[in-house]
Amino acid sequence: MSHIEFWGTIAGAIAVALSSKANVWSWPLGLINVILFFFVFYQVQLYPDMLLQVFFFVTNVIGWWHWTHPKPEQADKKNELKVSFTSAKWLLILSATGMAGTFVLGQMAQNLHTWLPGIFSQPSAFPYLDSFVLAFSVIGTFMMIEKKIECWLLWLGVDVLCTYIYYIKGVKLIAVEYFVFCIIAAFGYWYWVKEYRSYSNQPEAVTN
Repeated sequence: MSHIEFWGTIAGAIAVALSSKANVWSWPLGLINVILFFFVFYQVQLYPDMLLQVFFFVTNVIGWWHWTHPKPEQADKKNELKVSFTSAKWLLILSATGMAGTFVLGQMAQNLHTWLPGIFSQPSAFPYLDSFVLAFSVIGTFMMIEKKIECWLLWLGVDVLCTYIYYIKGVKLIAVEYFVFCIIAAFGYWYWVKEYRSYSNQPEAVTN
């Protein structure tokens, strides 16, 4: 295990734990995590995961801003963005988008070593499973930015799959971390529902 893997894992674990409690400091710690994991995933040929870290870097900055600068009607008592539910219509759209993205990204991932052999010397280890993680992590991140409660159910599914992939690829500490993330995701869902119910002036049960 390298120092990069160790410190990236620690930063990621703390960031996710803070997210589960809707703590805004999850975002800056997430920036440290994604920078370090970018290099880890390159080393183990998980190229979609590597590219996903670039996306995470940008969205961590966006999420940090959005949580701390909500619209007045979306602010809680700490002047931070409130948690809310997603409509069934949008859940269906996001699910279909994620599956389509998995197919397209999987096609690309399995050919990266052919198209760009100078950069990707080895074939992608799990092109479709890894692409599923990428596609639904993108969706989950945008849901997290908007503090949509269902994001934790999505993260739970992604984390279970990641635990398997990383264990098989030999990055055992990250595999253990993602197993812990499964537990945190379940807690995050429970805590955010509790937070939603605590609002004195509750918004409508379903929002877009």
